[in-house]
Amino acid sequence: MATKKKVQYIGLGRRKSSIARVILTPGKGKIIVNGTPVEEYMPYETLVQDLKQPLTLTATQESYDVTCNVRGGGFSGQTGAIRLGIARALLAAGDYRLVLKKAGLLTRDSRAKERKKYGLKKARRAPQFSKR
Repeated sequence: MATKKKVQYIGLGRRKSSIARVILTPGKGKIIVNGTPVEEYMPYETLVQDLKQPLTLTATQESYDVTCNVRGGGFSGQTGAIRLGIARALLAAGDYRLVLKKAGLLTRDSRAKERKKYGLKKARRAPQFSKR
Protein backbone atom coordinates (compact mmCIF):
# COMPACT_ATOMS: atom_id res chain seq x y z
CA MET A 1 0.00 0.00 0.00
CA ALA A 2 1.79 3.11 -1.25
CA THR A 3 1.09 6.38 0.53
CA LYS A 4 1.01 9.58 -1.44
CA LYS A 5 3.84 11.87 -0.36
CA LYS A 6 2.72 15.38 0.57
CA VAL A 7 4.59 18.21 -1.17
CA GLN A 8 5.96 20.85 1.21
CA TYR A 9 8.70 23.47 1.11
CA ILE A 10 10.53 24.52 4.26
CA GLY A 11 12.25 27.84 5.01
CA LEU A 12 13.93 29.21 8.13
CA GLY A 13 13.92 32.91 8.90
CA ARG A 14 15.58 35.00 11.60
CA ARG A 15 15.22 38.64 12.64
CA LYS A 16 16.39 40.33 15.87
CA SER A 17 15.82 37.55 18.44
CA SER A 18 12.99 35.81 16.55
CA ILE A 19 13.26 32.48 14.74
CA ALA A 20 10.55 31.24 12.36
CA ARG A 21 10.17 27.81 10.78
CA VAL A 22 7.93 28.15 7.72
CA ILE A 23 6.24 25.34 5.78
CA LEU A 24 4.64 26.06 2.38
CA THR A 25 2.11 23.53 1.10
CA PRO A 26 -0.02 23.79 -2.04
CA GLY A 27 -3.40 25.20 -0.99
CA LYS A 28 -5.79 28.14 -0.97
CA GLY A 29 -3.67 30.84 0.71
CA LYS A 30 -4.30 30.34 4.44
CA ILE A 31 -1.60 31.64 6.78
CA ILE A 32 -1.36 30.02 10.22
CA VAL A 33 1.09 31.36 12.82
CA ASN A 34 1.60 29.28 15.99
CA GLY A 35 -1.72 27.54 15.43
CA THR A 36 -3.84 30.70 14.96
CA PRO A 37 -4.78 32.63 11.78
CA VAL A 38 -2.38 35.48 11.04
CA GLU A 39 -5.11 38.15 11.26
CA GLU A 40 -5.78 37.13 14.89
CA TYR A 41 -2.10 36.64 15.82
CA MET A 42 -0.67 39.92 14.48
CA PRO A 43 -2.11 43.08 16.05
CA TYR A 44 -1.52 45.43 13.07
CA GLU A 45 -2.61 45.15 9.44
CA THR A 46 0.71 46.64 8.25
CA LEU A 47 2.59 43.72 9.83
CA VAL A 48 0.34 41.24 8.01
CA GLN A 49 0.94 43.02 4.69
CA ASP A 50 4.70 43.03 5.37
CA LEU A 51 4.57 39.31 6.13
CA LYS A 52 2.72 38.55 2.86
CA GLN A 53 5.14 40.57 0.70
CA PRO A 54 7.06 37.59 -0.81
CA LEU A 55 3.78 35.89 -1.78
CA THR A 56 2.38 39.12 -3.27
CA LEU A 57 5.50 39.82 -5.36
CA THR A 58 5.59 36.30 -6.78
CA ALA A 59 1.78 36.22 -7.32
CA THR A 60 1.46 33.01 -5.29
CA GLN A 61 -0.92 34.26 -2.56
CA GLU A 62 -3.72 31.92 -3.63
CA SER A 63 -1.55 28.89 -4.43
CA TYR A 64 0.20 28.10 -1.12
CA ASP A 65 -0.86 27.62 2.48
CA VAL A 66 1.67 28.92 4.99
CA THR A 67 2.16 27.29 8.38
CA CYS A 68 4.83 28.65 10.67
CA ASN A 69 6.13 28.27 14.18
CA VAL A 70 7.79 31.41 15.47
CA ARG A 71 9.38 32.08 18.83
CA GLY A 72 11.28 34.89 20.52
CA GLY A 73 11.15 38.66 20.11
CA GLY A 74 8.16 40.89 19.49
CA PHE A 75 5.66 41.17 16.68
CA SER A 76 7.93 43.22 14.41
CA GLY A 77 10.85 40.80 14.69
CA GLN A 78 8.57 37.82 14.26
CA THR A 79 7.07 39.37 11.12
CA GLY A 80 10.53 39.86 9.62
CA ALA A 81 11.53 36.31 10.48
CA ILE A 82 8.37 34.84 8.92
CA ARG A 83 8.85 36.98 5.79
CA LEU A 84 12.40 35.69 5.31
CA GLY A 85 11.22 32.12 5.93
CA ILE A 86 8.48 32.44 3.31
CA ALA A 87 10.96 33.88 0.80
CA ARG A 88 13.40 31.01 1.38
CA ALA A 89 10.63 28.43 1.07
CA LEU A 90 9.51 30.02 -2.22
CA LEU A 91 13.06 29.55 -3.55
CA ALA A 92 12.65 25.82 -3.06
CA ALA A 93 9.13 25.91 -4.55
CA GLY A 94 9.90 27.59 -7.85
CA ASP A 95 11.97 29.95 -9.97
CA TYR A 96 11.40 33.18 -8.00
CA ARG A 97 15.00 34.08 -7.13
CA LEU A 98 15.30 37.16 -9.40
CA VAL A 99 12.07 38.75 -8.16
CA LEU A 100 12.79 38.10 -4.48
CA LYS A 101 16.45 39.17 -4.75
CA LYS A 102 15.53 42.44 -6.50
CA ALA A 103 13.04 43.27 -3.72
CA GLY A 104 15.70 42.52 -1.07
CA LEU A 105 13.69 39.73 0.56
CA LEU A 106 16.47 37.14 0.59
CA THR A 107 18.79 39.19 2.79
CA ARG A 108 18.69 38.60 6.54
CA ASP A 109 18.26 41.90 8.39
CA SER A 110 21.16 41.73 10.84
CA ARG A 111 20.19 44.80 12.87
CA ALA A 112 19.70 43.96 16.53
CA LYS A 113 19.63 45.85 19.82
CA GLU A 114 23.04 47.20 20.81
CA ARG A 115 24.34 46.04 24.18
CA LYS A 116 24.35 48.32 27.21
CA LYS A 117 27.77 49.66 28.26
CA TYR A 118 28.86 50.24 31.84
CA GLY A 119 28.74 53.85 33.07
CA LEU A 120 25.86 54.58 30.67
CA LYS A 121 22.10 54.35 31.12
CA LYS A 122 21.52 52.56 27.81
CA ALA A 123 23.77 51.57 24.89
CA ARG A 124 24.81 55.18 24.19
CA ARG A 125 22.74 57.36 26.54
CA ALA A 126 25.02 58.97 29.13
CA PRO A 127 23.79 60.05 32.56
CA GLN A 128 22.65 63.67 32.74
CA PHE A 129 25.49 66.09 33.49
CA SER A 130 25.13 68.22 36.62
CA LYS A 131 27.37 71.26 37.18
CA ARG A 132 26.66 71.45 40.88
